[in-house]
Amino acid sequence: MAQINDHYLKLKAGYLFPEIGRRVKKYCETHPDANVIRLGIGDVTEPLPPAIVQAMHAAVDEMASRDTFRGYGPEQGYDFLRQAIVDNCFANRGCQVDADEVFVSDGSKCDTGNILDIFGNNNVVAITDPVYPVYVDTNVMAGRTGQADESGRYAGLVYLPVTAENNFVPELPAQKVDLIYLCYPNNPTGTVATKETLQKWVDYAKSHDAIIFFDAAYESFISNPEIPHSIYEVEGAKDVAIEFRSFSKNAGFTGTRCAFTVVPKTLQGKSADGSHHSIHALWNRRHCTKFNGVSYPIQRGAEAAYSPEGKSQIAELIAFYMQNATLLRDGLQKVGIQVYGGQDAPYVWLKTPNNLTSWAFFDHLLESSHLVGTPGSGFGAAGEGYFRLSAFNSRANVEEAVDRIQKLLT
Repeated sequence: MAQINDHYLKLKAGYLFPEIGRRVKKYCETHPDANVIRLGIGDVTEPLPPAIVQAMHAAVDEMASRDTFRGYGPEQGYDFLRQAIVDNCFANRGCQVDADEVFVSDGSKCDTGNILDIFGNNNVVAITDPVYPVYVDTNVMAGRTGQADESGRYAGLVYLPVTAENNFVPELPAQKVDLIYLCYPNNPTGTVATKETLQKWVDYAKSHDAIIFFDAAYESFISNPEIPHSIYEVEGAKDVAIEFRSFSKNAGFTGTRCAFTVVPKTLQGKSADGSHHSIHALWNRRHCTKFNGVSYPIQRGAEAAYSPEGKSQIAELIAFYMQNATLLRDGLQKVGIQVYGGQDAPYVWLKTPNNLTSWAFFDHLLESSHLVGTPGSGFGAAGEGYFRLSAFNSRANVEEAVDRIQKLLT
């Protein structure tokens, strides 16, 4: 009989979002008339911007002609998209990123997990808590952790709490770590990191020969001009950081799949014998071996996100979702709920009322108001007592959700 990867058996019963789906499905089956509004999973609801749709249609038409048909493309992404990314995401912010340091993929979720393929299991990993579950679970799958304790924390990981008590700013590790996960704007708390905060992390990484995995999937929602959009805006970051970006939340690509990862050519790691090696070269080898590239029509659509029309239409989408976030923030605050985030990110992070546990509040909200959110404890032990609401929904649903919450809590 084939032997399985035993590390999978250390994972908790189910990934957070499928578990939410299971509970909601069960409730809907027993309450078929309930009008359930979902503000849990961060999936966009508005259609793709017209400029992107037009570009995709044109690319599909190209695929219908022998003269313009394209088969396998470059695994790293087409030059037209990689250069557009550099020009519109980095060069315009003073970041020195080259087009060949950009790797186009089908999702930053995939990349944040796949990047572990090129790093050894003896690395000490630091994560903020609460945290996007993929960071933890992929390290468990890869065998970098021990068993989880009763709170869900895994032996072998270094947890860095981010709560109201420390203003959601993680302290530098007291011990040496090798790989550091940072996500800003943060999922799930909706908070952001100042340039000074990121500089401290870059300085730590440089002095400890560590590498930062910087997830910037929500950078387009930043409105505060003082907040950096890329870690490469910080001096020295290209020597210590890999950045992950996505078209999913800003341009609505959750169903069409396109993202990119920046791996600087200056980034180094060491082998067991102590010799230094290019992380860029290793990731390129892994990428070419295990990935055949994002489809041509999708990449043309992603390129159109940087056209004047695309930028304008995406700005309207972002403004729409952020108005939803404002409605959620204001509505919760009116009934005395402590609220965080929701100003430079599409997530509102709230303190559960009446000292309810996060899953107890989930059940109470579902059963009493037919609303779905995300329990904070699902993102880590430090998320207990908190709850996440997503601004990704229709305006009517958000307004109705605010009304229901206010009625429930008054």
